[in-house]
Amino acid sequence: MSSRLGRFLRGRPRDFSDPNIHHQISLAAVLAWVGLGADGLSSSAYGPEAAYRALGSNTGLGLFLALMTAGTVFLISFCYSRLIEEFPSGGGGYLVASKLLGPRVGLVSGCALVVDYVLTIAVSIASMGDQLFSFLPTRWLHVKLPIEFLVMILLIIINLRGARESVTVLMPIFAAFIISHLILFAAVFLQHAPLVATLPAEAVREAQQGASSLGWIALLLVLVRSFSLGGGTYTGIEAVSNGVAVMREPRVPTAKRTMLYMALSLAITAGGILIGYLLVGARPVEGKTLNAVLAEAAFGGLNLGPFHFGSFLVIFTLVSEAALLAVAAETGFIDGPRVLSNMAVDSWAPRRFATLSDRLVTQNGVVLMGLAALIVMGATAGHTEYLVLMYSINVFLTFSLSLIGMARLWFQRRRTQAHWKRPLVLYIAGSFVCVGILVLTVYEKFTDGGWVTLSLTGGFCILCSLIHLHYGSVLKQLKRLDEVLTDFPVPEGIPDPGLPDPKQPVAVVLVPRYSGLGVHSLLSVQRLFPGFFKGLVFVSVGVIDSASFKGTEAVAALHESGEKDLQRYVTLARSLGLAADAAYGMGTEAVEVLESICTGVGRKYPRAVFFVGKLVFQKERWYNRFLHNETAYSVQRRLHFAGLQAVILPIRVLEVG
Repeated sequence: MSSRLGRFLRGRPRDFSDPNIHHQISLAAVLAWVGLGADGLSSSAYGPEAAYRALGSNTGLGLFLALMTAGTVFLISFCYSRLIEEFPSGGGGYLVASKLLGPRVGLVSGCALVVDYVLTIAVSIASMGDQLFSFLPTRWLHVKLPIEFLVMILLIIINLRGARESVTVLMPIFAAFIISHLILFAAVFLQHAPLVATLPAEAVREAQQGASSLGWIALLLVLVRSFSLGGGTYTGIEAVSNGVAVMREPRVPTAKRTMLYMALSLAITAGGILIGYLLVGARPVEGKTLNAVLAEAAFGGLNLGPFHFGSFLVIFTLVSEAALLAVAAETGFIDGPRVLSNMAVDSWAPRRFATLSDRLVTQNGVVLMGLAALIVMGATAGHTEYLVLMYSINVFLTFSLSLIGMARLWFQRRRTQAHWKRPLVLYIAGSFVCVGILVLTVYEKFTDGGWVTLSLTGGFCILCSLIHLHYGSVLKQLKRLDEVLTDFPVPEGIPDPGLPDPKQPVAVVLVPRYSGLGVHSLLSVQRLFPGFFKGLVFVSVGVIDSASFKGTEAVAALHESGEKDLQRYVTLARSLGLAADAAYGMGTEAVEVLESICTGVGRKYPRAVFFVGKLVFQKERWYNRFLHNETAYSVQRRLHFAGLQAVILPIRVLEVG
């Protein structure tokens, strides 16, 4: 029952060997715009509002704020578009910082991104609730948080089925948002057409009046502060560079086209909303978002006979905005697990976060991001302003590190590249803007919750450093084993004994790639059972994870490498005078593939005994099972139920710091 339920929720397994599989699960530019660009576009639901509120009584500066917002969107987007050219394999801020500024800085960027994507999910769903309850009765507010929790759980389930499926399901919502906001802008600008022409002159006049009472410096500080506190508007721009790996070939042009779509749509929407606030004279109303106030001002007087058509348009606009925010949470589920898997490959995070499910999804990462977002949502009670603040800090921390790294790269290229000045100026300008917003936001809001974000990111960095230290210590010991055993001396002149006799006892040794670990297992069998086994069979599995699943060629290379490693084991055994055979398979789940291979080997060699190596630590700690897989025990259990005998071979690891 549980197996069927899991299959229903996740869908049928995908065939990774299908040459068309990457095309089937990848996203074209329009779909990528929906799945990744929705995060940036949905920020128009809370970013412009935060900036406009920060103006206070100086709302006349709204036009300047709109122009600064649109210009910053294009500046950051263009920087990241050039960044995609430099890093066509994806990875975004984590990979950029790691390669250009060093692994430690990359760790900070990666941790900031993971926390950022958790907050992406939380803030999107919280803001979704705000939009919906802007037109629902206030007596229903007690069900707001439970509804938000339910939406998160549904999104977790959808994303376990794959990125393409989740985006395809949500695409009509994206279209509804675009249509509703085009209607909104058309209504506002047509109703206030006389004011539109006078906006520039009116903005200059109000700026002069403000300067006469406050002074130009003070007025400029008000504008800069408002611009910085609206930093939530730019969140999501980095999502495209992080998600290049899920895009359709050719990936770089697809990613750059997606970035262009997102930049245009976000600049027009965010700028249009700010100008709309200015035209209708929007003011905060208790229990309503400013976008709800704007929609009511635009559509409130529209009637078709007895039918109050304006109310329908208000609800349609706010519902489409709320639904798009749910789509925006997709970015956290698509890019968050991908960043985490990249960190796992580099040993900053537990290795299990690099594994793929049978749907070719980083399932562990999806579940972790969803659960973490649920915890954050519960801890903050879905308070959008608080979540946006936390969100913005980490976004601009990643922006700053990425653009500083790119500026450093182009400065180093000044002697080798003829056209180095323009990219350098571009990245310096982007770095200046991003660092400025980051510093001002932290300064302004440190005591209001900024310290929480910095503490969470710092604590995550410390945890990842400890994990990296542990893996490094284990790897160091295994390398010593490789140095001793991979060049194992063998006698010469021994005739090739060929394949094992199926009627004789055979030891089946489950081995990894050719290494000291596998040779150790071979020698341990011989030492523990001298002369008993008349042959050896080596079994190995190539695990398709996020690092290896990057194209048909990568999968084929993994298969070829695995076959060669197995043949080296066979050659070693036969050089020792032992009959030997091998069996190899590939899949996303090691235990299932090993069970299938071993069952076949058991039929071929009825007197086989299976041996599985397992790292055993001098002092077993609670985290060892989480950081190191339990494949050995799982395989042993399954083989026993299949009627096959399996033995665990302990491989000692001394105390690990």
